[in-house]
Amino acid sequence: MSKIAYLQCTTGIAGDMFLGALVSAGVPLGYLEKSLESLNIIQEYKLQEETVTRNGLGATKIHVHLTSHSHHHHRHLADIEHIINQSNLAPQIKANSLAIFRQLAIAEAKVHNTTIDKVHFHEVGAVDAIVDIVGTCIGLDYLGIEKLYCSSLPTGGGTVKVAHGILPVPVPAVLELLQSRKIPIYSNGIEKELVTPTGAAIVATLTESFGQPPKMSLEKIGNGAGSQDLSLPNILRLWIGEMELSNLEEVAVLETQIDDCNPQILAYVLEELLNIGAKDVFTQPVMMKKSRLGVLLTVICDLDKINICENLIFRETTTLGIRRQIQQRSILEREMTTIKSKYGDIRLKIAKKQGKVVNIHPEYEDCATIARQLDIPINRIQWEVVREFYEKQT
Repeated sequence: MSKIAYLQCTTGIAGDMFLGALVSAGVPLGYLEKSLESLNIIQEYKLQEETVTRNGLGATKIHVHLTSHSHHHHRHLADIEHIINQSNLAPQIKANSLAIFRQLAIAEAKVHNTTIDKVHFHEVGAVDAIVDIVGTCIGLDYLGIEKLYCSSLPTGGGTVKVAHGILPVPVPAVLELLQSRKIPIYSNGIEKELVTPTGAAIVATLTESFGQPPKMSLEKIGNGAGSQDLSLPNILRLWIGEMELSNLEEVAVLETQIDDCNPQILAYVLEELLNIGAKDVFTQPVMMKKSRLGVLLTVICDLDKINICENLIFRETTTLGIRRQIQQRSILEREMTTIKSKYGDIRLKIAKKQGKVVNIHPEYEDCATIARQLDIPINRIQWEVVREFYEKQT
């Protein structure tokens, strides 16, 4: 079993809402405060927990009160990375926090036409954002959340005043973060800022996938309150539960017959499909109408890769239609290791089932490179690597 969490973002997401949901779900505020002390900015803020109601529903609101010592309104990425790196937080908490801020820096740099090193974070680099992001990573670690899933996000609307002036909602950095993960969006009719840059950066970085809740055994719910009263309850709901580990995964199978396309074009298409993330691509000869010879192009990909794979096929080939099927496939656990053989270092793909090795495959490219260098048969190298692997297992 694996502990997972699902974010239901009916009225959006902000960093303080996520913190509130985590505290509501069982993360002690005192634990958060003690952990955050190692950032060495404790003199710049004070945390407060408040129980509130939003449209009649109870939720936890976390306030980050800035003190008179909080004067670093314009921090660069390097400043924030230093604050996190010098702390004594757990390595995974540090890594997640740094990854979120880097995603945010990339988005800000793109919309302001600068580099990530020169980005002035303004509001999102202020103390409250550091507390929200690092605190969220601390809370997820405390609850033992292994994977995070998230609903579609509402776009909001209208305008908002920021350091750069008055901007449309979603603000450019949020829009950039949404498109970076192709996060599904919709309008809930509320003309307010519903997704903040901090909230968008957290889910864009940490979320496994977006959409409907995954299959899980629900154990606990945390409710984090937003600051405003809206027409819908302004609450971020965090569902926590157990997911049964399975060796089944859902994949899309895309197929199309092609009979009037240059074979060199098809070779290019196969290569590009793999480059954009297709799991497998292959062709088969087929007899088409009027006894014309053609090929059946088959692509296996993750569900979130369907559109980009289809777009590539339509753009590069002469096909007029592509069939889709959603199928389950049984997969083995896979890991990579490196064998130090007498011929040199060779990567080895190991397939396991329930922890037991089922088969192993030396990486072709590594074996081929050595075979050419030493002018020996490639199968000799492959046999040697397999032999050495099994000898080390006994």
